[in-house]
Amino acid sequence: MLPVFICEDNRMQRERLTKYIEDYIMVEHFDMKLELSTGDPFELVSRMPSHQGMGLYFLDIDLGQPDMNGFELAQEIRKFDPRGFIIFITTHAELSYMTFTYKVEALDYIIKDDIDMLHDRVLACMKQAEERISNDQDMQKYFTFKVSDKKIIHELLDDILFFETAPTIHKVILHGKNRQVEFYGKLKNIEKMLDESFYRCHRSYIVNTKNIHELDTTKGVVKMSNGENCYASSKLIKSLSL
Repeated sequence: MLPVFICEDNRMQRERLTKYIEDYIMVEHFDMKLELSTGDPFELVSRMPSHQGMGLYFLDIDLGQPDMNGFELAQEIRKFDPRGFIIFITTHAELSYMTFTYKVEALDYIIKDDIDMLHDRVLACMKQAEERISNDQDMQKYFTFKVSDKKIIHELLDDILFFETAPTIHKVILHGKNRQVEFYGKLKNIEKMLDESFYRCHRSYIVNTKNIHELDTTKGVVKMSNGENCYASSKLIKSLSL
C-alpha cells in the first residue's frame, strides 16, 4: 500500500486536496492510504524515520514557515525516501525551476489556482505513481497481486508476516503488519514469486523468516513479530532459523 502525505498550510486548500485524494483512492481503487494531511512541515518530517518504502507526497511550496519551505521539506523527505513521488502544488509558477536547484526530482509541479487543472493533474499523478510501481523492475521488494478486476495491491515484502490458505476454496490470506487481505491464489504459485526470506513451513503456510519472533518446536507454533501465530509441521519447523 502506497502511503500519501499532504503538506499545505492553507486550511481550505488542504481540505480540498484531501477530499480529491480520498475520493480518487475510493473510486479508482488505488492501493493507497492517506497517511497524513497537515499544514506543518515538521510534523511530516517527524514521520519519516518510521516510514518504510516509497510514499506519494503533495507539497505546497510556501508553507508559512520561516525555517522550511516546500523545497526544503522535499530535501528532508529524500533523506528517508529517495525513490518516493513528490508533487509540488503552488501558486508560484515562476519557481518551477527551483526543483532542479534543490535536486529533489519532482514528479510534477501543479499550479493550484486553476481548480479544474488541479483536479485532473492530481488524479494523473496518482495514476502515474500506481503505474510506475506496477512496472518498476525494482518492485522485487513488493508482492503484487490482484484482489478484484479493478484493484491491484502492492505489499512491501518486509511487511508480510505469512500467507495461509483461506477457508474459502482457492483463496489465500496475506497476513501483513498492518492488514490482512484475502485473494484468489495458490500457495505453490505464490511461493515462486517470493524471495529467499520466505519459507514453506507447512502445506497451508508460507512464513517470512525476517518477521519471526519465537519458535515453539514442540507445538509447531511460529510466533510472529506482531504476536500472531503461524504454524509449521514438525518436520519443516526444524529448518527454520532465527
